[in-house]
Amino acid sequence: MMKFAIVLLLLAGCTLPPKKTIPVAVYDFGPPAPVEQHTPTSVDYSILLADIIVPVWLDNQTIAYRLAYHDPARIYAYANSRWAASPAKLLTQRFRHKLSTHTRNGIVSSRDGLKADYTLLIELEEFTQVFDQPEQSRAVIRLRASLIERSTRQLLAQNPFTIERNTPSADAAGAVATLISASDAMAAVLIDWLIEHLTLKASHGNQ
Repeated sequence: MMKFAIVLLLLAGCTLPPKKTIPVAVYDFGPPAPVEQHTPTSVDYSILLADIIVPVWLDNQTIAYRLAYHDPARIYAYANSRWAASPAKLLTQRFRHKLSTHTRNGIVSSRDGLKADYTLLIELEEFTQVFDQPEQSRAVIRLRASLIERSTRQLLAQNPFTIERNTPSADAAGAVATLISASDAMAAVLIDWLIEHLTLKASHGNQ
C-alpha cells in the first residue's frame, strides 16, 4: 500500500505544469540623439577618454538600488532586469559619442594606440536608484573627473560631479529611463567643464 501511494505521488508530480520563467529585461542607453552638424562650441585638441573606472560593486550588469529609508549602506539589485553591459562601459560609450561632437581633432580610447593632447579620466562612484520611501525614488550619478595634459603629465583640473533626478516610477523601468537622461545631462556638464579649462589653457599658452 505504501509503495502504491508513493507511485501515485510521483505520477502526480510528473503531471504538474512547469513553472513559468519570468523573462529578464535587458537595457542599454538606446540610440543617441542625432549629431549636430555645427556645434557652437568646440576645442582644437585630441582627447583620450579612458575607460571609466568603477568600484567593484558597480563592475557588473545589475541595476542597483538603495533603500535610504531602511539601510542606505546596503546595495540591492533587480532580479529580472539588468543592463546590457556594465554602467561603466555604457557611460564610456555614451560620453565618447557626446564628446566627439565638441572636438575638431577627435576622441580616442586607450585601445586605439593613438596620441592625444589630453586625457579625461573619470571615476564613477555612484550609479543607482535611491528609494527615499517605498514609492518614491531618484536616480543618482556621482563621479570624479580629472583632466590631464599628456605631454607634461600635469593635472590641469579635477572636480566631483553629482546629478540627481526623481524617477517617474519606483521600479526598474523608472530607474533606467532616469539614469539614461541623467547620464546625458552629466555628459553636457562634463563637456562644459572640459571646454572651460581647455579654453583657459589655450588662452594662457597664447600670452
